[in-house]
Amino acid sequence: MRFLTAGALALGLSTTAASAQQCGGDFGQFVQGLRSEAVSRGFDQGTVDAFFRSARFDQRTLDADRRQGFFQQPFIEFARRLISQNRMDAGRRNAERFNAVFSEAERRFGVSRGILLAFWAFETDYGAFQGDYNTLNSLVTLAHDCRRPQLFRPQIFAALELYRNGDFDPVNTQGAWAGEIGMVQMLPEDIVENGIDGDGDGRVDLQTSAPDALMSGANVLSSLGWRPNEPWLVEITVPNDLDWFQTGVQTTRRVSDWEAAGVRARAGGALPMPGSQASVVLPQGRNGPAFMAYPNFSVLFEWNQSFTYVLTAAYFATRLEGAPVFDARNPDPGLSGDQMRVLQQRLQARGHNVGAIDGILGAGTRAAVRAEQQRLGLPADAWPTTQLLNAL
Repeated sequence: MRFLTAGALALGLSTTAASAQQCGGDFGQFVQGLRSEAVSRGFDQGTVDAFFRSARFDQRTLDADRRQGFFQQPFIEFARRLISQNRMDAGRRNAERFNAVFSEAERRFGVSRGILLAFWAFETDYGAFQGDYNTLNSLVTLAHDCRRPQLFRPQIFAALELYRNGDFDPVNTQGAWAGEIGMVQMLPEDIVENGIDGDGDGRVDLQTSAPDALMSGANVLSSLGWRPNEPWLVEITVPNDLDWFQTGVQTTRRVSDWEAAGVRARAGGALPMPGSQASVVLPQGRNGPAFMAYPNFSVLFEWNQSFTYVLTAAYFATRLEGAPVFDARNPDPGLSGDQMRVLQQRLQARGHNVGAIDGILGAGTRAAVRAEQQRLGLPADAWPTTQLLNAL
Protein backbone atom coordinates (compact mmCIF):
# COMPACT_ATOMS: atom_id res chain seq x y z
CA MET A 1 0.00 0.00 0.00
CA ARG A 2 2.06 2.91 -1.27
CA PHE A 3 0.53 5.96 0.39
CA LEU A 4 3.35 8.31 -0.56
CA THR A 5 1.75 11.43 0.92
CA ALA A 6 3.39 14.20 2.87
CA GLY A 7 0.73 14.95 5.48
CA ALA A 8 1.81 16.03 8.94
CA LEU A 9 1.96 13.31 11.56
CA ALA A 10 -1.02 13.34 13.88
CA LEU A 11 1.15 12.68 16.88
CA GLY A 12 0.78 15.97 18.74
CA LEU A 13 4.48 16.67 18.24
CA SER A 14 6.30 19.93 17.56
CA THR A 15 7.06 21.20 14.07
CA THR A 16 10.30 20.50 12.22
CA ALA A 17 13.27 22.27 13.71
CA ALA A 18 14.24 25.17 11.47
CA SER A 19 17.90 24.20 11.64
CA ALA A 20 17.34 20.59 10.53
CA GLN A 21 19.06 19.62 7.27
CA GLN A 22 16.18 18.75 4.93
CA CYS A 23 18.06 16.59 2.40
CA GLY A 24 21.42 15.96 0.78
CA GLY A 25 24.89 16.72 2.08
CA ASP A 26 26.97 14.49 4.31
CA PHE A 27 24.88 11.45 5.27
CA GLY A 28 26.22 11.27 8.82
CA GLN A 29 25.40 14.93 9.43
CA PHE A 30 21.97 14.36 7.92
CA VAL A 31 21.25 11.53 10.37
CA GLN A 32 22.51 13.70 13.22
CA GLY A 33 20.00 16.33 12.13
CA LEU A 34 17.24 13.72 12.29
CA ARG A 35 18.35 12.82 15.82
CA SER A 36 18.20 16.44 16.93
CA GLU A 37 14.80 16.92 15.35
CA ALA A 38 13.48 13.79 17.02
CA VAL A 39 14.51 15.10 20.43
CA SER A 40 12.90 18.46 19.65
CA ARG A 41 9.71 16.56 18.82
CA GLY A 42 9.67 15.14 22.35
CA PHE A 43 11.32 11.75 21.95
CA ASP A 44 13.66 10.63 24.74
CA GLN A 45 17.36 10.92 23.87
CA GLY A 46 18.03 7.27 24.74
CA THR A 47 15.18 6.12 22.50
CA VAL A 48 16.46 8.31 19.67
CA ASP A 49 20.02 7.03 20.01
CA ALA A 50 18.92 3.40 20.00
CA PHE A 51 16.62 3.93 17.03
CA PHE A 52 19.19 5.63 14.78
CA ARG A 53 22.23 3.61 15.90
CA SER A 54 21.99 1.16 12.98
CA ALA A 55 20.88 3.64 10.29
CA ARG A 56 22.90 3.24 7.09
CA PHE A 57 22.78 4.63 3.57
CA ASP A 58 21.31 2.01 1.19
CA GLN A 59 22.33 2.35 -2.46
CA ARG A 60 20.10 -0.59 -3.38
CA THR A 61 17.08 1.46 -2.31
CA LEU A 62 18.05 4.33 -4.61
CA ASP A 63 18.64 1.89 -7.47
CA ALA A 64 15.14 0.49 -6.99
CA ASP A 65 13.67 3.99 -6.87
CA ARG A 66 15.26 4.84 -10.22
CA ARG A 67 14.28 1.53 -11.82
CA GLN A 68 10.51 1.41 -12.41
CA GLY A 69 10.32 0.28 -16.04
CA PHE A 70 7.71 -2.30 -15.03
CA PHE A 71 5.12 0.46 -15.28
CA GLN A 72 5.95 1.15 -18.94
CA GLN A 73 3.89 -1.86 -20.01
CA PRO A 74 0.43 -1.18 -21.49
CA PHE A 75 -2.64 -2.26 -19.54
CA ILE A 76 -3.41 -5.48 -21.44
CA GLU A 77 0.12 -6.84 -21.07
CA PHE A 78 0.45 -5.61 -17.50
CA ALA A 79 -2.87 -7.14 -16.43
CA ARG A 80 -2.13 -10.49 -18.05
CA ARG A 81 1.22 -10.66 -16.29
CA LEU A 82 -0.13 -9.79 -12.85
CA ILE A 83 -3.41 -11.69 -12.90
CA SER A 84 -2.43 -15.35 -12.95
CA GLN A 85 -4.65 -18.32 -12.33
CA ASN A 86 -2.67 -18.97 -9.15
CA ARG A 87 -3.55 -15.50 -7.87
CA MET A 88 -7.18 -16.02 -8.79
CA ASP A 89 -7.29 -19.36 -6.97
CA ALA A 90 -5.42 -18.05 -3.93
CA GLY A 91 -7.75 -15.07 -3.81
CA ARG A 92 -10.79 -17.30 -3.64
CA ARG A 93 -9.20 -19.45 -0.93
CA ASN A 94 -8.27 -16.41 1.15
CA ALA A 95 -11.74 -14.91 0.67
CA GLU A 96 -13.18 -18.05 2.20
CA ARG A 97 -10.53 -18.45 4.89
CA PHE A 98 -10.91 -14.86 6.12
CA ASN A 99 -14.57 -14.45 5.32
CA ALA A 100 -15.37 -13.11 8.78
CA VAL A 101 -12.63 -10.47 8.49
CA PHE A 102 -13.81 -9.33 5.07
CA SER A 103 -17.38 -9.22 6.28
CA GLU A 104 -16.35 -7.03 9.20
CA ALA A 105 -14.37 -4.72 6.89
CA GLU A 106 -17.40 -4.43 4.62
CA ARG A 107 -19.72 -3.79 7.56
CA ARG A 108 -17.47 -1.29 9.30
CA PHE A 109 -15.90 0.56 6.37
CA GLY A 110 -17.93 -0.44 3.30
CA VAL A 111 -14.75 -1.58 1.53
CA SER A 112 -15.26 -4.53 -0.77
CA ARG A 113 -13.33 -7.73 -0.20
CA GLY A 114 -12.33 -7.72 -3.85
CA ILE A 115 -10.38 -4.48 -3.43
CA LEU A 116 -8.56 -5.72 -0.34
CA LEU A 117 -7.78 -9.07 -1.95
CA ALA A 118 -6.47 -7.44 -5.12
CA PHE A 119 -3.95 -5.20 -3.36
CA TRP A 120 -2.99 -7.97 -0.95
CA ALA A 121 -2.22 -10.12 -4.00
CA PHE A 122 -0.31 -7.51 -5.98
CA GLU A 123 1.66 -6.05 -3.09
CA THR A 124 2.93 -9.25 -1.44
CA ASP A 125 1.29 -12.30 -3.07
CA TYR A 126 -1.05 -12.57 -0.10
CA GLY A 127 1.79 -12.05 2.36
CA ALA A 128 4.24 -14.54 0.83
CA PHE A 129 6.91 -11.93 0.02
CA GLN A 130 6.84 -8.63 1.89
CA GLY A 131 10.19 -7.22 0.80
CA ASP A 132 13.81 -7.60 1.85
CA TYR A 133 14.89 -3.99 2.35
CA ASN A 134 15.73 -2.73 5.81
CA THR A 135 12.88 -0.30 6.39
CA LEU A 136 14.75 2.28 8.45
CA ASN A 137 17.67 2.39 6.02
CA SER A 138 15.31 2.79 3.06
CA LEU A 139 13.39 5.63 4.70
CA VAL A 140 16.50 7.52 5.80
CA THR A 141 18.13 7.04 2.39
CA LEU A 142 15.06 8.31 0.51
CA ALA A 143 14.68 11.24 2.91
CA HIS A 144 18.34 12.12 2.36
CA ASP A 145 17.87 11.93 -1.41
CA CYS A 146 16.60 15.28 -2.65
CA ARG A 147 14.07 13.95 -5.14
CA ARG A 148 11.14 13.56 -2.72
CA PRO A 149 12.32 14.18 0.85
CA GLN A 150 8.94 15.64 1.85
CA LEU A 151 7.36 12.25 1.20
CA PHE A 152 9.75 10.17 3.25
CA ARG A 153 11.01 12.37 6.09
CA PRO A 154 7.70 12.18 8.05
CA GLN A 155 7.82 8.39 7.80
CA ILE A 156 11.05 8.27 9.80
CA PHE A 157 9.42 9.90 12.82
CA ALA A 158 6.36 7.69 12.42
CA ALA A 159 8.68 4.65 12.51
CA LEU A 160 10.29 6.13 15.62
CA GLU A 161 6.84 6.39 17.21
CA LEU A 162 6.21 2.72 16.37
CA TYR A 163 9.61 1.85 17.85
CA ARG A 164 8.80 3.70 21.07
CA ASN A 165 5.61 1.65 21.31
CA GLY A 166 7.47 -1.62 20.75
CA ASP A 167 6.10 -2.18 17.24
CA PHE A 168 9.20 -1.55 15.09
CA ASP A 169 12.71 -3.01 15.10
CA PRO A 170 15.18 -0.68 13.36
CA VAL A 171 17.62 -3.55 12.79
CA ASN A 172 15.28 -6.32 11.67
CA THR A 173 12.12 -4.75 10.24
CA GLN A 174 12.10 -5.34 6.49
CA GLY A 175 9.72 -4.37 3.72
CA ALA A 176 9.57 -2.76 0.29
CA TRP A 177 12.23 -0.39 -1.02
CA ALA A 178 10.00 2.66 -0.40
CA GLY A 179 9.53 1.88 3.29
CA GLU A 180 6.20 0.05 3.22
CA ILE A 181 5.69 -2.71 5.75
CA GLY A 182 3.51 -5.79 5.95
CA MET A 183 1.03 -7.78 3.90
CA VAL A 184 -0.63 -4.77 2.26
CA GLN A 185 2.50 -2.61 2.39
CA MET A 186 1.64 0.36 4.59
CA LEU A 187 3.99 3.20 5.38
CA PRO A 188 4.76 3.83 9.07
CA GLU A 189 2.66 7.01 9.18
CA ASP A 190 -0.39 5.10 7.98
CA ILE A 191 0.22 2.37 10.56
CA VAL A 192 0.39 4.96 13.34
CA GLU A 193 -2.77 6.70 12.19
CA ASN A 194 -4.88 3.83 10.84
CA GLY A 195 -3.50 0.54 12.17
CA ILE A 196 -6.19 -1.77 13.57
CA ASP A 197 -5.88 -4.84 15.79
CA GLY A 198 -8.00 -7.12 13.64
CA ASP A 199 -7.32 -10.37 15.45
CA GLY A 200 -7.84 -9.08 18.99
CA ASP A 201 -4.40 -9.95 20.37
CA GLY A 202 -3.74 -6.41 21.58
CA ARG A 203 -1.13 -5.58 18.90
CA VAL A 204 -1.14 -4.25 15.35
CA ASP A 205 1.13 -6.56 13.39
CA LEU A 206 0.80 -6.15 9.64
CA GLN A 207 3.55 -8.64 8.85
CA THR A 208 2.15 -11.79 10.43
CA SER A 209 -1.56 -11.06 11.00
CA ALA A 210 -3.80 -11.01 7.94
CA PRO A 211 -6.77 -9.69 9.97
CA ASP A 212 -4.65 -6.77 11.21
CA ALA A 213 -3.40 -5.99 7.69
CA LEU A 214 -6.80 -6.23 6.01
CA MET A 215 -8.68 -4.21 8.59
CA SER A 216 -5.94 -1.56 8.64
CA GLY A 217 -6.01 -1.35 4.84
CA ALA A 218 -9.77 -0.89 4.88
CA ASN A 219 -9.42 1.81 7.54
CA VAL A 220 -6.91 3.72 5.42
CA LEU A 221 -9.18 3.59 2.36
CA SER A 222 -12.04 4.83 4.49
CA SER A 223 -9.93 7.72 5.79
CA LEU A 224 -9.08 8.66 2.21
CA GLY A 225 -12.72 9.04 1.25
CA TRP A 226 -13.85 5.60 0.14
CA ARG A 227 -17.61 5.67 -0.40
CA PRO A 228 -19.13 2.69 1.42
CA ASN A 229 -20.72 -0.02 -0.68
CA GLU A 230 -20.35 1.82 -3.98
CA PRO A 231 -18.76 0.40 -7.16
CA TRP A 232 -15.33 1.45 -8.35
CA LEU A 233 -15.04 -0.01 -11.87
CA VAL A 234 -17.40 -1.61 -14.40
CA GLU A 235 -16.42 -2.89 -17.84
CA ILE A 236 -18.35 -1.19 -20.63
CA THR A 237 -18.80 -1.01 -24.39
CA VAL A 238 -18.53 2.32 -26.17
CA PRO A 239 -20.05 3.52 -29.46
CA ASN A 240 -17.84 4.45 -32.39
CA ASP A 241 -19.07 8.04 -32.38
CA LEU A 242 -18.36 8.81 -28.71
CA ASP A 243 -16.74 12.17 -27.99
CA TRP A 244 -13.30 10.78 -27.20
CA PHE A 245 -12.07 14.09 -25.79
CA GLN A 246 -14.55 13.62 -22.93
CA THR A 247 -13.04 10.28 -21.91
CA GLY A 248 -10.36 9.85 -19.23
CA VAL A 249 -10.33 10.32 -15.49
CA GLN A 250 -10.06 14.10 -15.81
CA THR A 251 -13.69 14.29 -17.06
CA THR A 252 -16.76 13.10 -15.18
CA ARG A 253 -20.39 13.01 -16.30
CA ARG A 254 -23.51 11.48 -14.85
CA VAL A 255 -23.71 7.78 -15.62
CA SER A 256 -27.14 8.35 -17.14
CA ASP A 257 -25.58 10.89 -19.54
CA TRP A 258 -22.97 8.35 -20.59
CA GLU A 259 -25.73 5.87 -21.23
CA ALA A 260 -27.58 8.45 -23.34
CA ALA A 261 -24.38 8.77 -25.38
CA GLY A 262 -24.43 5.03 -26.09
CA VAL A 263 -22.19 3.64 -23.33
CA ARG A 264 -23.37 0.27 -22.07
CA ALA A 265 -22.38 -2.24 -19.39
CA ARG A 266 -20.57 -5.08 -21.14
CA ALA A 267 -22.35 -7.61 -18.94
CA GLY A 268 -25.73 -6.22 -20.03
CA GLY A 269 -28.38 -4.37 -18.08
CA ALA A 270 -28.20 -0.86 -16.74
CA LEU A 271 -25.00 0.63 -15.38
CA PRO A 272 -25.05 0.99 -11.58
CA MET A 273 -25.74 4.32 -9.90
CA PRO A 274 -27.14 6.30 -12.89
CA GLY A 275 -27.10 9.53 -10.90
CA SER A 276 -23.44 9.26 -9.92
CA GLN A 277 -20.56 11.06 -11.61
CA ALA A 278 -18.20 8.72 -13.44
CA SER A 279 -15.48 8.64 -16.10
CA VAL A 280 -15.01 6.53 -19.20
CA VAL A 281 -11.51 5.05 -19.05
CA LEU A 282 -9.81 3.78 -22.22
CA PRO A 283 -6.35 2.56 -21.14
CA GLN A 284 -5.30 1.74 -24.72
CA GLY A 285 -7.49 4.06 -26.68
CA ARG A 286 -10.88 3.86 -28.33
CA ASN A 287 -10.23 0.42 -29.85
CA GLY A 288 -9.08 -1.28 -26.65
CA PRO A 289 -10.67 -2.26 -23.32
CA ALA A 290 -13.17 0.19 -21.85
CA PHE A 291 -14.27 0.82 -18.27
CA MET A 292 -16.57 3.09 -16.29
CA ALA A 293 -14.65 4.49 -13.32
CA TYR A 294 -16.68 5.63 -10.31
CA PRO A 295 -15.55 8.02 -7.52
CA ASN A 296 -14.01 5.19 -5.49
CA PHE A 297 -11.59 4.52 -8.35
CA SER A 298 -9.86 7.84 -7.72
CA VAL A 299 -9.29 6.91 -4.06
CA LEU A 300 -7.10 4.03 -5.18
CA PHE A 301 -4.49 6.45 -6.53
CA GLU A 302 -3.57 7.13 -2.91
CA TRP A 303 -2.51 3.49 -2.83
CA ASN A 304 -0.28 3.67 -5.87
CA GLN A 305 0.11 6.56 -8.29
CA SER A 306 0.62 4.41 -11.39
CA PHE A 307 -2.48 4.54 -13.59
CA THR A 308 -1.82 1.10 -15.09
CA TYR A 309 -1.23 -0.48 -11.68
CA VAL A 310 -4.36 1.04 -10.16
CA LEU A 311 -6.55 0.12 -13.12
CA THR A 312 -5.23 -3.44 -13.10
CA ALA A 313 -5.83 -3.82 -9.37
CA ALA A 314 -9.32 -2.32 -9.67
CA TYR A 315 -10.15 -4.67 -12.53
CA PHE A 316 -8.69 -7.68 -10.68
CA ALA A 317 -10.94 -6.81 -7.74
CA THR A 318 -13.97 -7.11 -10.03
CA ARG A 319 -12.69 -10.45 -11.33
CA LEU A 320 -12.37 -11.77 -7.78
CA GLU A 321 -16.02 -10.81 -7.29
CA GLY A 322 -17.19 -12.63 -10.40
CA ALA A 323 -16.62 -10.35 -13.39
CA PRO A 324 -15.47 -12.00 -16.66
CA VAL A 325 -12.10 -11.53 -18.34
CA PHE A 326 -12.02 -8.12 -20.02
CA ASP A 327 -12.54 -7.80 -23.75
CA ALA A 328 -9.16 -6.70 -25.10
CA ARG A 329 -10.65 -5.80 -28.50
CA ASN A 330 -8.02 -4.58 -31.01
CA PRO A 331 -6.18 -1.47 -29.82
CA ASP A 332 -3.90 0.47 -32.12
CA PRO A 333 -0.24 -0.48 -31.60
CA GLY A 334 1.39 1.65 -28.94
CA LEU A 335 4.86 3.10 -28.68
CA SER A 336 8.05 1.48 -27.43
CA GLY A 337 9.76 2.91 -24.37
CA ASP A 338 12.25 4.81 -26.52
CA GLN A 339 9.47 6.16 -28.76
CA MET A 340 7.52 7.24 -25.69
CA ARG A 341 10.50 9.20 -24.41
CA VAL A 342 10.85 10.93 -27.80
CA LEU A 343 7.12 11.71 -27.68
CA GLN A 344 7.45 13.17 -24.19
CA GLN A 345 10.34 15.35 -25.34
CA ARG A 346 8.29 16.65 -28.26
CA LEU A 347 5.28 17.28 -26.05
CA GLN A 348 7.46 19.09 -23.55
CA ALA A 349 8.91 21.21 -26.36
CA ARG A 350 5.35 22.25 -27.21
CA GLY A 351 4.88 23.51 -23.64
CA HIS A 352 3.15 20.53 -22.06
CA ASN A 353 4.03 19.43 -18.53
CA VAL A 354 4.64 15.69 -18.89
CA GLY A 355 6.77 15.32 -15.77
CA ALA A 356 9.88 13.16 -16.06
CA ILE A 357 10.99 11.97 -19.50
CA ASP A 358 10.72 8.34 -18.40
CA GLY A 359 8.84 6.51 -21.15
CA ILE A 360 5.84 5.95 -18.86
CA LEU A 361 2.38 6.96 -20.02
CA GLY A 362 1.38 8.82 -16.87
CA ALA A 363 -1.38 11.33 -16.27
CA GLY A 364 0.61 14.31 -17.53
CA THR A 365 1.60 12.58 -20.74
CA ARG A 366 -1.96 11.35 -21.35
CA ALA A 367 -3.33 14.88 -20.94
CA ALA A 368 -0.75 16.27 -23.35
CA VAL A 369 -1.43 13.51 -25.88
CA ARG A 370 -5.15 14.20 -25.71
CA ALA A 371 -4.61 17.94 -26.24
CA GLU A 372 -2.33 17.39 -29.24
CA GLN A 373 -4.69 14.84 -30.78
CA GLN A 374 -7.49 17.38 -30.49
CA ARG A 375 -5.34 20.09 -32.07
CA LEU A 376 -4.32 17.83 -34.96
CA GLY A 377 -7.83 16.57 -35.64
CA LEU A 378 -7.07 13.02 -34.48
CA PRO A 379 -9.38 10.96 -32.22
CA ALA A 380 -8.55 12.46 -28.81
CA ASP A 381 -8.50 9.23 -26.79
CA ALA A 382 -5.12 9.89 -25.06
CA TRP A 383 -3.54 6.76 -26.57
CA PRO A 384 -0.23 7.70 -28.24
CA THR A 385 0.49 6.08 -31.61
CA THR A 386 3.19 6.38 -34.26
CA GLN A 387 0.74 8.53 -36.23
CA LEU A 388 0.76 11.11 -33.44
CA LEU A 389 4.52 10.83 -32.93
CA ASN A 390 5.14 11.45 -36.63
CA ALA A 391 2.65 14.34 -36.69
CA LEU A 392 4.63 16.04 -33.93
